Amino acid sequence: MLIKLIYIEFSRFAEYFKSLSLLFVRLILAYGFFEPAMMKWSDISAVSQWFGSMGIPFPTLNAYLAATTELSGVVLLTLGFMTRLIAIPLIAVMIVAIITVHLPQGFSAGNNGFEIPLYYMIMLFVLVTHGPGRFSIDEVVFEER
Repeated sequence: MLIKLIYIEFSRFAEYFKSLSLLFVRLILAYGFFEPAMMKWSDISAVSQWFGSMGIPFPTLNAYLAATTELSGVVLLTLGFMTRLIAIPLIAVMIVAIITVHLPQGFSAGNNGFEIPLYYMIMLFVLVTHGPGRFSIDEVVFEER
């Protein structure tokens, strides 16, 4: 019984840090999407050619969609605005990245495998299901709790 009581009290105490952990998840994801987004926008034609070489249909359109989604994700995740909504297309970008680039390399991030995109998908799913937390514009605008 004592262990149960300690666990319950610890769980209650940990709840105070839920919004802080969601803020950290949002900021880490925003940071992770920043460089790929900037790389795509710095030479969108090269990205389009690369997409075409992998057999991605409508490579120019998809290059712009991926770059726009990633850059929008950086801004919206940082602000905590429309968090649940932007997480969905970012998950889609990660699925495409895993299938087209990372899956043939295996799991390990050290081999350019799908480990990191998978972690991003899981963190994005957490944001879809739990929201952005108190430290967000969503909290103010939509009164998420």
